[in-house]
Amino acid sequence: MTRKIQGTKIKETVKRLCVVSGTVLRDDIYRALKASYSAEKSGSRAKEMLKVLLDNADIAKKDGLPICQDTGMVAVFVDIGQDVVVEGGYIKEMINEGVKDAYREADFRKSVVKDPILRKNTGTNAPSVIHFDIVKGDKISISIMPKGFGAENKSKIKMFNPTVSPLEIVEFCVDVVKDAGPDACPPYILGIGFGGTMEDAALMAKKALLQPVDIKSKHKHLAELAEAIKGKANDLEIGVMGLGGGSTVLGVNVAAGPTHIAGLPVAVNVSCHALRGASAII
Repeated sequence: MTRKIQGTKIKETVKRLCVVSGTVLRDDIYRALKASYSAEKSGSRAKEMLKVLLDNADIAKKDGLPICQDTGMVAVFVDIGQDVVVEGGYIKEMINEGVKDAYREADFRKSVVKDPILRKNTGTNAPSVIHFDIVKGDKISISIMPKGFGAENKSKIKMFNPTVSPLEIVEFCVDVVKDAGPDACPPYILGIGFGGTMEDAALMAKKALLQPVDIKSKHKHLAELAEAIKGKANDLEIGVMGLGGGSTVLGVNVAAGPTHIAGLPVAVNVSCHALRGASAII
């Protein structure tokens, strides 16, 4: 049976998720920061900086302030049930209206330019980047990820041959972290996508960042790759904000999909320590 959902409901949900994600650090990221804080040596600069990051998250949540001054370009992931009909507005417009309302009312920084060459700011932080997927059922699931570009700029993709070894894949992913150095505000969270086509791998990498950092892949070979990447990246000792220590990467989330017999795309989407996100089901 068809279920009707009003466009205004979508707009208000997106608005709320934007504000929440911009001011309240995800629980899994907060736990990872606390675990790293406990693991660092007492009196070290790394431990001091992790305490600053935890305090920053506490203040942002308490006072409704942005976790980071770069309040990001909003990525929106929408799973629409095949039995849903949206009434009273075009869904893309409703989503972007929700983003505009959130960034205006919360006084978040507007970071979106209309044209990548001419660089004129839209003044609204819209349009957002929206990914739709049609699923079974009569509900709409919406996930919001505001992504700052200090980290986004350090993301990379490589089209490997299918003969590539696991070690070469690990080395590529670790080199992404090495090239980022302190520039993208470590400790990092890495979303890694394996397979598909070029654009599929990049999308899988971005969506992997929606996963909790403390849950391993159920596929043993992917979990082992993630663990190897995290271990070798932390061995770089770039550390918190580039000040050294073992907390270069908080987590590595991986996703994989079918690909062509002649290739193996690998995409790495880098996030800073302020990996933001919020979800809701309508």
